[in-house]
Amino acid sequence: MAIPTSFREYRLPKSEGYHSLTIQQASLRPLKLNEVLVKVHAVSVQFRDLLVAKGQYSLPLKPNVVPCSDLAGEVVAVGEDVKRWKAGDRVSCNFMLDWLSGELIEELVDSSLGGPIDGVLTEYKILPAHALIDIPEHLSYEEASTLPCAAITAYNALMGLSPLKGGDTVLIQGTGGVSIFGLQFAVASGATVIVTSSSNEKLEVARRLGAKHLINYRTTPDWDKEVLRITKGRGVDHVVEVGGAGTLSRSMNCTRVAGFVNIIGFVSGAGDYSDLIIKAIFRSLNFRGIDAGSRAHFEDMNRLITATNIKPVVDRVFAFEQAAEAFAYVEKQQHVGKVVIRVSKN
Repeated sequence: MAIPTSFREYRLPKSEGYHSLTIQQASLRPLKLNEVLVKVHAVSVQFRDLLVAKGQYSLPLKPNVVPCSDLAGEVVAVGEDVKRWKAGDRVSCNFMLDWLSGELIEELVDSSLGGPIDGVLTEYKILPAHALIDIPEHLSYEEASTLPCAAITAYNALMGLSPLKGGDTVLIQGTGGVSIFGLQFAVASGATVIVTSSSNEKLEVARRLGAKHLINYRTTPDWDKEVLRITKGRGVDHVVEVGGAGTLSRSMNCTRVAGFVNIIGFVSGAGDYSDLIIKAIFRSLNFRGIDAGSRAHFEDMNRLITATNIKPVVDRVFAFEQAAEAFAYVEKQQHVGKVVIRVSKN
């Protein structure tokens, strides 16, 4: 494959919304000894990317940043000291480039793509060799682009600190990217899954993916009581908590004593969680904030994906030139699974 001298990339010259996304020409610099040049085939869009575009992200942003963090692509060239990778390899990369294994420490957060450093919404990307991961053979580039953030986050929540086991019960909120992966990993691990959503159509998708119990929280606003009924008063072992303040109190109500509330998102808006301390103490609840995962998590997750033939759910694919439309589609929160931008036409 020919190595280009220039390529197109998106940048955010202003953090005023995704309408500020701008395609620019960039020049390709020489590779350092331990770097790899990847031709980007697909990029998936996160809720985080919306926050970055709007200037609402909680961490400092690089000015005029290249957005997005999740890619799948093909190795084009490697630096002189790179032994692990070769041209033609199908790869993804870790969300935090330098988080290889072990616990997350503050310094590693600075290597998060599409925020503190330039991201991956670009036709070509130079990456450190240590951050790359093989793509499971049965996945397309579009499917594989969904793994680095949403899938890893779900995997780390359910398999990280206290791995779920067959027979556990897991509560999944919603049917977005992290939620759908959480559902798939839980089912693949032999857990019983309860899914909440405001849409019966989305709940039907969850049922087809293996969810055993479905709750429409529009028609059942006291969904925590329904979860307790389903679990015969015991509560669930794990919650994939993507709602945040608006759902946290109910999640605590229906988690078993010493169960795990994995806090991932805040899409539900404001809410009252003034009773958090009392419930946490008297029910011995474990609260864990999840910020993606390490390369070791990624490798372990890919083994599970390969062994159980999990296929990521891709709701819609947009062309590279339609990036702003892809962001707008994610903002509507009507999708099931992931939204992807196809970067390469071939």
